[in-house]
Amino acid sequence: MSKQKETRLQYTFKSDVLFKMLFSRNPNLLKRLIAVLLNIPLESIEHFYISNAEMPAEEIGKKFCRLDINMIINGERVNLEIQVEDEGNYPERIMFHWAKLFTTSLPSGKDYSELPKAICISILGFVQFDCAEVHSEFAPMEITRHNVLSDKQRYHFFELPKLPNIDTIDFTSERDLWLALFNAETEEELEKLTKGGEVMEQAIEAYRGITVDEEFRYLEILRARARHDEAQALHNAELKGERRGEKRGEKRGEKRANQKWQVVVSEKDAALKESKTALKESETALKEKDILIADLLSQLNKKTII
Repeated sequence: MSKQKETRLQYTFKSDVLFKMLFSRNPNLLKRLIAVLLNIPLESIEHFYISNAEMPAEEIGKKFCRLDINMIINGERVNLEIQVEDEGNYPERIMFHWAKLFTTSLPSGKDYSELPKAICISILGFVQFDCAEVHSEFAPMEITRHNVLSDKQRYHFFELPKLPNIDTIDFTSERDLWLALFNAETEEELEKLTKGGEVMEQAIEAYRGITVDEEFRYLEILRARARHDEAQALHNAELKGERRGEKRGEKRGEKRANQKWQVVVSEKDAALKESKTALKESETALKEKDILIADLLSQLNKKTII
């Protein structure tokens, strides 16, 4: 019996436009997701606020736009983003964003002790760490004693490629269900995830509402153009770098050729100088011989006369 062909999703949760629009419009789902990813009780979240819910078209259409979600949760700063492609230096990039999140949270004139905890959560479409675990948590720590320097700096990474197949995931784990949802590529996978309970049903229903939304489709087109512009800009930068390298190579080649030519010319000059010296020495020797022959002829003439 032939295997039935799966229906690919036109849009997936890996779309940063869809990801941000869905959770900005459905803060209760976002709150539930954050509680699961940080492994904290949902009821412990008393104050929850999305500080950058807006999605202006002029920003989304720009190159290198970052569509993350910034939240204030019980006074703490939390940043959430989904990153599909490995563009290199991701740990450095996320530390840079953490620094901005942390330093901008202290009002002018306030004491450093009032700095809130800042947490960055990254859902990755690629493998970042050499380990089997899907979830990795980092904090600044003394490397020998493992004492944590401060509890105000935290990074959480969830690597989607490390998830088990959807048929073997633990349906009692809400965390794995959420991550499988973000990883879903087909209608059949969404259908299976609806069996994960009410929260999954709500999330998939919200997803379907977003994907038919005209604003979403317009923003997705702008985002696709921006990604194309990003790729073109990077490609052009690489070409310029190659051309600069070629020019430098040509100049180095010309310099090496000139150096070699100068060596050849110097060697020829030295050989010519030696030849001239040898010629002068030969001419001197010939003159000396001529003088000697002249003296001998003179002596012979004198003897003949006598």
